[in-house]
Amino acid sequence: MTATPPDRPAMPLEHAADALRRVHSAIAQRIVGQDNAIEDALLAFLARGHLLVEGVPGTAKTLLVRALAGALGARFSRVQFTPDLMPSDVTGVSILREQTREFEFRAGPIFTDILLADEINRAPAKTQSALLEAMAERQVTVDGKTHLLDELFTVYATQNPVEHEGTYPLPEAQLDRFLLKTVVSYPSREAELEMLANHEAGFDPERAGGLDVKPVLSDAEARSLRLLVNDVRVAPDVQQYVASITRATREEPSIALGASPRATVALMRCARAGAVLEGRDFVTPDDVKARVLSVLRHRVMLSPELEVEGRSVDDVLSVVVSRVPAPQ
Repeated sequence: MTATPPDRPAMPLEHAADALRRVHSAIAQRIVGQDNAIEDALLAFLARGHLLVEGVPGTAKTLLVRALAGALGARFSRVQFTPDLMPSDVTGVSILREQTREFEFRAGPIFTDILLADEINRAPAKTQSALLEAMAERQVTVDGKTHLLDELFTVYATQNPVEHEGTYPLPEAQLDRFLLKTVVSYPSREAELEMLANHEAGFDPERAGGLDVKPVLSDAEARSLRLLVNDVRVAPDVQQYVASITRATREEPSIALGASPRATVALMRCARAGAVLEGRDFVTPDDVKARVLSVLRHRVMLSPELEVEGRSVDDVLSVVVSRVPAPQ
């Protein structure tokens, strides 16, 4: 995708919700029974954040990201993370040109719009950390020179649950750079039957061209959608509600590590993006409540006692939110 002027007008809000529904529908034709994951993927794009997608193998995590890039008409790159992957394999490398005797930067796959970091937790921390600068500042530094990434640059990383063999837990600093974490679970029986019907009709994601998703939006429309989030209003009482939720995680005895101030900002950003999905220019308490799990589940740490009992982060966060009074 080519860059467009920064002063371009935002898409009218009344058209944005319809455009996003069309994108959602195009992805849902390929990803059956995972509406929550599709919505989180759209939220990450709208809010200029990054998404961590967790699920066991075979639950269409990779297909989700490829379908999203296709529907947005965005440039797409995939990096398969492995134990021997080097940072330069992601960011790029400077090579010496014999003709000119000068070094020339050869860009890596990170120079794209949608980057799929596939099975990110199969690479050691050194390679995982190569993404940190890009995720935080949308730039990479190689041999002392800084190279800017496109404004649409977004990381969608997939991972298998850390208890699976051959995986590494992501460093806390990198986890905190993901705006959202979505969990892709097994589909319902009805969704699985629909998947079988799609395959019987000829859909095969493993065949070349089998997962092509035609662009739903133009380059300008995709970029314009992001501008709308900046204009969504958050009333003072809703801001207080956001802060009360994250602060409550720090006071909850069953949580060993509460949500950071960055998490507070992330929750408000995602609530604003959620309002755009609904075609509104203001945030409601329900917008905030609906994003709590995706925004906070990877940013808090349960006490050892609860982990032994088998309690999940989502269970504890749901209890915490239920105790925080919402504004009327």
